[in-house]
Amino acid sequence: MIVSLPYGRTHVGIEVPDGAELIEPLRVRGLPDERRTAHDAFRAPLGSPSLRDIVSRGDRVAIVISDATRPLPSERIIPWILEELDFLPPDAVTVIVGVGSHRPSSETELGELTGGAASLGVRCVNHNAFDNLMLARAGRLGSGIDIFLNRLYCEATVRITVGFIEPHFFAGFSGGPKAVMPGIAGIEEIRRFHGAAMIDHPLAESGVLEGNPVYEMAAESALLRRPDFSINVTLNMEREITRFFCGDLIGAHRAGAEFTAAHSRHSCDGPFDIVITSNAGHPLDRNLYQAVKGINAAASIVKKGGSIICAARCEEGVPDNGDFCEILGMAPSPGELLKMIRDPGFSRIEQWQAQKLAAVLTRAAVHLYSGLSEGTVTKAHMIPCGDVTETLDSVMKKNRDARVAVLRYGPMSIPYLSNT
Repeated sequence: MIVSLPYGRTHVGIEVPDGAELIEPLRVRGLPDERRTAHDAFRAPLGSPSLRDIVSRGDRVAIVISDATRPLPSERIIPWILEELDFLPPDAVTVIVGVGSHRPSSETELGELTGGAASLGVRCVNHNAFDNLMLARAGRLGSGIDIFLNRLYCEATVRITVGFIEPHFFAGFSGGPKAVMPGIAGIEEIRRFHGAAMIDHPLAESGVLEGNPVYEMAAESALLRRPDFSINVTLNMEREITRFFCGDLIGAHRAGAEFTAAHSRHSCDGPFDIVITSNAGHPLDRNLYQAVKGINAAASIVKKGGSIICAARCEEGVPDNGDFCEILGMAPSPGELLKMIRDPGFSRIEQWQAQKLAAVLTRAAVHLYSGLSEGTVTKAHMIPCGDVTETLDSVMKKNRDARVAVLRYGPMSIPYLSNT
């Protein structure tokens, strides 16, 4: 059986046994008229007044969007928001790219992400978690932690968040409150949000919101400076918008998460010896940091001691900026790496992604088909893969009766064992 896996901006064909289990989200048709449906959703939201009723002349509006590592079609959504608020002068609107601890967006990316809004006079900026002058105290969590968020967002008279709802490997689902935490939070808050104990929590996993401490911190932090209007979308594999979930931050996000779960969950009657996965192609597989999500999805259904084969283009490398690459090389084995990260005295930006990867690597061997050098893959404690089909054949020589699963769109699915 030939299966096509998304890989960067193209696909790679692989040959798998006829009995392999193919796992992918249910197909949902794109909306026939995205723009019209957007305006309908802005005017009939869930649990809040309409967008036009919330905004008045003289308001200063802040809109938060995701960075280029997410497939959020903000280049379409931002112009629709501006159309809905056509009574405002462009300079009354600021679009903030919630990069969290990621690199800032380039000028070209800012233009692409905002649909050219800057050319209309709209201010478009990157959030900077490392600049205290760009942060303002939003309030204090019940745990006693002070939360600092983007100053422009805090000082706006109307706050709007825009997100894309998909399964998230430790926050449950993306979108909703994650636009605020970690999107526009200070770096110390981002560190706490991704702390080792939080990431290790048994309910910090894909598709889980109730009792998930990561989601709960995101929601509590966002409510300190509650968005006046939240816009969330779901997408199909062609990046077409399938639904809008707009209005109240929590209510709209919960509705979108339920919709996403219904199309993403896949029950498996037992673990697999080999799981082949992708990271759903561009832009999600643009670097190894992001590809951990597809690897983690495969880990949920692989046997202990089994094998994962991941196809992720990684056109931007590990990447080189940030601490992720360096952390991966700080210990001789995945087990030692995990022990180091879990030490209460250890604290590095992006340790959370290394922690998730190391946890998988203590359970299964990971073969990576990518654009990375063999040395880079080996440093990350994985096995370089030159051809997915050949690697699968090689692994299967050790077990001709191996059960094989294919996660075509990796992190877009929520595979789980039916007895758990």
